[in-house]
Amino acid sequence: MAEKKQVPLRLSEKLYNDLAAWAEEDFRSVNGQIEYLLTECVKQHKKNGKYVSEKIDASPDIDINKFAD
Repeated sequence: MAEKKQVPLRLSEKLYNDLAAWAEEDFRSVNGQIEYLLTECVKQHKKNGKYVSEKIDASPDIDINKFAD
């Protein structure tokens, strides 16, 4: 396995808490979640030269009524 580099990172408390909650949902550590997200972002950039989707600010098209009991 390749050696991993350590990178000091400062995050706002809100961002850290949001990442921690997301990581917990995905059964990852916060560090693992950050590494996963950065890896996906780099893959996307290599694929189409963009860092994020052009639709990142678009509202999701979700019908919440289909989830109602």
